[in-house]
Amino acid sequence: MKLKLSNVSRAITYALASTASVGLLSATAYADESGDGAEKNIEKIAVVGSRSAPRSVDDSPVPIDIIGGDELDKNASTDMLDMLQASIPSFNVRQQPISDAASFIRPVNLRGLSSDSTLILLNGKRRHRASVIAFQGGGVNDGAQGPDISVIPSVALKQVEVLRDGAAAQYGSDAIAGVMNFVLKDSSEGGSISVRHGEYFEGDGTQFVVDGNLGLPFTDDGFANLSFQYKSADPTSRSVQRPDAAALIAAGNTHVNDPAQVWGNPEIEDDITLFGNVGLDLGNDKEFYMFGNYSDRIATGGYYYRNPQNRGGVFTGTDADGNDIHLVGDMDGLNNGIECPSIPKLPNTTNILDNETYKLIADPNTAVGKNCWAFNELFPGGYTPQFTGEINDTSLTMGTRGDITEGFLEGAFIDISGSYGRNKSTYTLVNTVNPSMGSLNADQPNNAFEAGSYIQLEKSFNIDLTKGFDVGLDDDLNFATGIEWRQESFEIISGEQASWEQGPLASQGFSVGSHGFAGFSPESQGINKRQSFSAYADAETYLTEDLLLGAALRYEDFSSFGNTTNYKVTAQYQLTDDLSIRGSHSTGFRAPTVGQANVVNTQTSLVNGELIQSATYPPTHPVSAELGGKELDPEESTSYAFGLVYKTGEFFMTIDAYNIEVTDRIAQTDKVFITQANVDNLQGKYPSPELLLGGSVTFFANDFDTTTQGVDVVMNYGMDMFDGYSKISLAYNYNTTKVDDPGQFTSAFKVRRLEEGIPEHRATLTFAQNWEDVSMFLRANYFGEWFATHADEPDVDSSYGWSETVGSSFTLDAEVTYYFNEQWTMSVGANNILDTEAQELQKDGAYSIVSGKYYESGPFDYNGGFYYVKATYKF
Repeated sequence: MKLKLSNVSRAITYALASTASVGLLSATAYADESGDGAEKNIEKIAVVGSRSAPRSVDDSPVPIDIIGGDELDKNASTDMLDMLQASIPSFNVRQQPISDAASFIRPVNLRGLSSDSTLILLNGKRRHRASVIAFQGGGVNDGAQGPDISVIPSVALKQVEVLRDGAAAQYGSDAIAGVMNFVLKDSSEGGSISVRHGEYFEGDGTQFVVDGNLGLPFTDDGFANLSFQYKSADPTSRSVQRPDAAALIAAGNTHVNDPAQVWGNPEIEDDITLFGNVGLDLGNDKEFYMFGNYSDRIATGGYYYRNPQNRGGVFTGTDADGNDIHLVGDMDGLNNGIECPSIPKLPNTTNILDNETYKLIADPNTAVGKNCWAFNELFPGGYTPQFTGEINDTSLTMGTRGDITEGFLEGAFIDISGSYGRNKSTYTLVNTVNPSMGSLNADQPNNAFEAGSYIQLEKSFNIDLTKGFDVGLDDDLNFATGIEWRQESFEIISGEQASWEQGPLASQGFSVGSHGFAGFSPESQGINKRQSFSAYADAETYLTEDLLLGAALRYEDFSSFGNTTNYKVTAQYQLTDDLSIRGSHSTGFRAPTVGQANVVNTQTSLVNGELIQSATYPPTHPVSAELGGKELDPEESTSYAFGLVYKTGEFFMTIDAYNIEVTDRIAQTDKVFITQANVDNLQGKYPSPELLLGGSVTFFANDFDTTTQGVDVVMNYGMDMFDGYSKISLAYNYNTTKVDDPGQFTSAFKVRRLEEGIPEHRATLTFAQNWEDVSMFLRANYFGEWFATHADEPDVDSSYGWSETVGSSFTLDAEVTYYFNEQWTMSVGANNILDTEAQELQKDGAYSIVSGKYYESGPFDYNGGFYYVKATYKF
């Protein structure tokens, strides 16, 4: 279908207001749920990718996937991220156990680039990013701060448009890998409600979901479409007992749990999401629109086990002579009053609770016991902190659009809008201590600490203008221009005093702050803001009936680092009625987020098999500057793409090759350890720098360049078969990344994770069948070879069994739906129906060392098969 550009406004209104059911035209496709095969006659229309009239995807000069809301729902997972991964082979996401807040807002990647390199739109408007920064993002996403896609429920969506091409010249910062536009339902009548229950084959991770959609008239000339989702999920455990915990139990310590630490998905409580989409015809070819959301959820995940006989900074340390000792705190201060006895560090094969000196310290009836403190008194079997995050997300966009009916711009289409988006993450640690507070921790209710909050707030104002001009060519020249103002802020709210304060034992070798995730101090608290202004111009036309050309230019100025100008050119040539070729070339950029430039954080991670706490500071902080940190610059990209489109009858195929070069990529540095020389240099620049000695620090830096290249292949074929309608879909992605210029903060281990951590080859093959009363699909997922790592442990040579190269694997998904009548349907299905097992850790290496059984970095869910049952009522 070739839409006349003079009908731009009517085409856009059609694309945004059409209530036709839309299936996926690229990655996978299913027949219409009605069972009558009507879907094969529906043309898929996309708004994203061009500011001209919305185009069918085979007429687009850039590759676009269109995924219908009904098709997204054909998945065992109710998380939008997993739904997209099943549909788009170049889109990847993984589970994130014990990854701080990244366990709750999982980072994703498109075409092997970080989550903040893909621009997210909602109804064509920029979506705000999350407040969560992925400090443990699995290599590709280390330090990424992208939007929280998981808050968008499939029941609210008409379709998702995925532009797999660089588009910063059209849409601004972040659109390096591509653009994803989530289009909300806009029906003024009808609706649905569904109830869903599922769990893993292992019998855990039970999920319960209720969602619904309601279309209402908004006067006689508008609509109000409302959607909701309520979700809860139990945690999973793919754990085995740690050897050190087992040794403690064998030595007689009966206070150690089995398992002492849990690897698995977090528990999700009261996950509530509300979405609304409103439109009103104002007459004279103009309309008012408004849409937004409110979402809130609480998630709780595990942390690493704190061994009561070797966890540094809590139970053990070193004395002045460098000897390993069991830490005993002198609550009235060193060399003041009663002197506390010393206990040498004991092996796990013994039980410190039986040590006579410890018994003296633990006896509250003695003078020594009243003054001296060991944390075994509070946690005799050690402890495993629990990390809870409450994620609150709200947004609102309002605007008006329509035709200009008089003056110089008569016939043009104008769109004026304003947007507000806010994401707040609040963190609480339970079952932990502030080690420097010593015995005062006994007064902390439930051993819980409110660690503080991050808030990401964004505001924007847009004016977009589109007009077709008759310039004597085969079709009108479509010209678009516009301006955008944006303000982005990142706020840190301090935690309760006990979560960050230096207690009386801070100078005696005990760690400071709630252990595992130190609370944000008043010095860290504050708001940092950035403004930007941009202007763009975009032109597109058919030079001949068969040749489409387009060009875009965008200028953007930021209050933080300056300005940038980017361009894009596109072309498509129709070789025959069935075959066309297309290509694009563009430059792009990604501005460092305000959060990356100003965040303060403390996290726990593994280094050489040992747990350490590391602090993250802004790159311009005195500590970071001492180690080489400096103000962040934007990433810059250059992209090339070339492809072909073939369509004849019910057969559709696209092949697209791409090359993306990104310079000055922004990421969290590897851990840098503080030396005595650093401490000396920080005197007078940072308070008490001696407390940093021996600890590690990270910050954000422009530290490496990458070249990503690959090929996407999409094929669909539909036919009448088996007394119904059948559709076969194949989607394949080859993607490889090479780190071109690693800097001083990028280790060989990180380079390998960037280059090999995601399978180079991924494919899905789907067979869908519709009959009058029954529909079904069967989907095979293929994952190529990948570099497996566990717990972010840097073990490049695999000598300790923390990493290895893993061969290919495949999983199988299936669903069957029965239509009782036009209102009631019942679906039964499963992901990984064959229960393909994730790659186990090496038995002579990392297996069980930190309770893990499987590598956490795998391309598919390590929890195994998952089944579900769903009942839906439509009205």
